[in-house]
Amino acid sequence: MIWNPAEGFHLGPLNIRIYSLMFVIAFALGWYIMKRIYENEKESLDKLDTLFIWTVLATLLGARLGHVFFYEWEYFRNHPAEILLPFQFEPEFQFTGFAGLASHGAAIAIIITMYFYSKKVINRPLLWVLDRVVIPVACGAIFVRIGNFFNSEIIGKVTNANSFLATRFVHDTFPAQIIMEKTGQATPEAAYHALVHDPKFADLLAQVPYRYPAQLYESFCYIFVFFILFYLYWRTKAAEKHGLIFGVFLILLWTVRFVVEFVKESQGGLEKIDGFNQFSTGQWLSIPFILVGLYFLFMAERPLPDDIDI
Repeated sequence: MIWNPAEGFHLGPLNIRIYSLMFVIAFALGWYIMKRIYENEKESLDKLDTLFIWTVLATLLGARLGHVFFYEWEYFRNHPAEILLPFQFEPEFQFTGFAGLASHGAAIAIIITMYFYSKKVINRPLLWVLDRVVIPVACGAIFVRIGNFFNSEIIGKVTNANSFLATRFVHDTFPAQIIMEKTGQATPEAAYHALVHDPKFADLLAQVPYRYPAQLYESFCYIFVFFILFYLYWRTKAAEKHGLIFGVFLILLWTVRFVVEFVKESQGGLEKIDGFNQFSTGQWLSIPFILVGLYFLFMAERPLPDDIDI
């Protein structure tokens, strides 16, 4: 499959990016799922509004800082102004948006935020909150990875055409400016279209390798993670055991991440350090989450009373 997606679509004067739309869908579905849960738990929906705002901010800020510290600290330590600003100042000033987001950073930020939310807003144990909030988080992860696929980012390693859903990411191989120069087209859209459909650029297209669509593999697996958590909450008494659903979430989601990393292209970070190159950065960062999940799964054998502050 040759993957040459449009970055978005126009809605009147607005240009809606698919990647941004996937985040909107993720947060919207997350709000709806938590609304159902809060109604089931007889909790005030006013507290849900606070949860939604705090979670959005924690996700975006945590994901950004996670990318900075886990993957590109050597760059950002010398460009601190670019950490929270959507601009690149060197070698020339340009608007970049927040191109680097790391899910491990988002997970850490959400857990920290839920601690304060449990204390200051809902007055429930932290594990009570985490057991419920991970359900929409797992749902959101599905759409975030679809957004990554449309952005042609977090791509898989080079493979052959016979691999399952083998994909040729033309946007990753040829950035917009380069493909415009090579095809002589005035816009990125026209340049990529010419690359894919004009026979005279066949040799250029042949330079685009087949890769594993790692984003789709991961997104597909997260569907099962979400439905397992959803089933545990609505069809069993798992929610009565504080930490059980949270533990299952950590084990399943980060195991998926660990396994899919085997077919992902390197994103740098820890794996560049001697002694850490056995696994990718994503795998090293997933291991602690899996171990914490196993701990909570073991500790959730007996229900905890609501007056225990965890």
